[in-house]
Amino acid sequence: MSDRPNILLITTDQQRFDTIQAAGNPYILTPHLNWLADTGIRFSNAYSDCPICMPARATIMTGRHGHSMGFTTNTTSVRPIDSRHSLPGLLTASGYQTRAQGKMHFEPQRCHYGFEQMEILDDYYRHMAKHPEKGVPMDHGLGQNEMAPGISTVEESNSLTHWTVDRSIDFLEARDSTRPFFLWTSFSKPHPPLDPCRNYWELYRDAQVPDPVTGNWSAEVDAIAAGWRDPSLRLNMVWRYTPQQIQLIRRAYYACITQIDYNLGLLFARMREMDLLKNTLILFTSDHGDMLGDHHLGAKSIGLEGSAHVPMLIRPPQADWVFTEKRRGSVCDDLVCLADVLPTCLAFAGVKAPDNLALDGLDMLTTAAGGKAREWLFGSGESFHFVRKGTHKYLYENLGGSELLFDIERDPYEQHDLVRAGGHKAVLADFRVKLLEHLQSIKHPSVREGKIVPKGNPSALLHANAWPGFHSKLLPAEVAH
Repeated sequence: MSDRPNILLITTDQQRFDTIQAAGNPYILTPHLNWLADTGIRFSNAYSDCPICMPARATIMTGRHGHSMGFTTNTTSVRPIDSRHSLPGLLTASGYQTRAQGKMHFEPQRCHYGFEQMEILDDYYRHMAKHPEKGVPMDHGLGQNEMAPGISTVEESNSLTHWTVDRSIDFLEARDSTRPFFLWTSFSKPHPPLDPCRNYWELYRDAQVPDPVTGNWSAEVDAIAAGWRDPSLRLNMVWRYTPQQIQLIRRAYYACITQIDYNLGLLFARMREMDLLKNTLILFTSDHGDMLGDHHLGAKSIGLEGSAHVPMLIRPPQADWVFTEKRRGSVCDDLVCLADVLPTCLAFAGVKAPDNLALDGLDMLTTAAGGKAREWLFGSGESFHFVRKGTHKYLYENLGGSELLFDIERDPYEQHDLVRAGGHKAVLADFRVKLLEHLQSIKHPSVREGKIVPKGNPSALLHANAWPGFHSKLLPAEVAH
């Protein structure tokens, strides 16, 4: 048996920061995520610096911000993952048995990028096609970005969520026990389609869930600057739904998260039975969030809290007495991000990154213990940018050039735009300078002659390349959820 520590990385897809009961949401059922929070460390200010699927996952793999790699959209030709320097590649080279299970969203989708073994979503669909008696997944026509709720067309035991956990358990049971393991268990939910299995829908069918929020800048749809509406226009037109329909959407979203949570109970139970909890670090996060109707917006990409703020939980091994009882169940308010996943895992495993490897991330366990923390966090994706420092966050979209400023500590759902309110000139000026410096440093095309120049007339871009994520059940892919 190996005496080196194991690492279990768990990710969900499109899960907002405020969807864990132990983090203050009384309306959602997440007993096993609660357990992680109660026995580990919850990071209250964790962000996806590029809240888009592929760049966010590349950040986890490389420890670098999307804007550092030039990888800030799902459609870019940039493919910055080097198998020798990826998180699994570095751990594999140091003697870890490495396995990817579930949604990876790599390009090419079968490239291992350092993993010894990999099973992706396409393997689930191939398996189901060989067993028609188990049902046909996604046989309802809902697209991969549509917000309309639905019900899964397979039973829970045959669902993609359950398959992801079942195959993760199979890896733990059949692995080489003489080596430590790194397992990335990656769920595709609660990314649309919002189609929980019926038993989870029943849990929320008549349940109260929070209503979307609006603010002094977003009370009416037409008053919102067109640039902020662009992702929603391209993907789901969320403002067309009635308040009653939004309630259904949010219930289905919550049900998908609870389905993941309950299945995690199977994984954690098997780990306990195999005596793995005492020597395994568990890290839970998501690639990005979902606006879910807040400010009449849906989907992701933008730097607003619903889109960019993600859950981040780390449960140190039971045997690691460096983390005393007072630190277990604690909350760290320092700024962390997805780029911190790689250095945290490497530091925990005792693996030194190559000297020539440029990393943007920090070891979160060191940060939580009072060590090095970041002062500024910059996010850039598509045409959207945000800057976070202390209690404030500044956002800018360079489709039309509109900006927003919030005091996140007093206004966690960004309802009171301080640019509109006035009286915060010094803070606003500081953030504007920092954003310009950031965009200059990454050679962003919006910077010309020392100024940020918007594309102009964002209304002309509305509806461009609209695609709600249609996928035929006959042609499953890595993005089929």
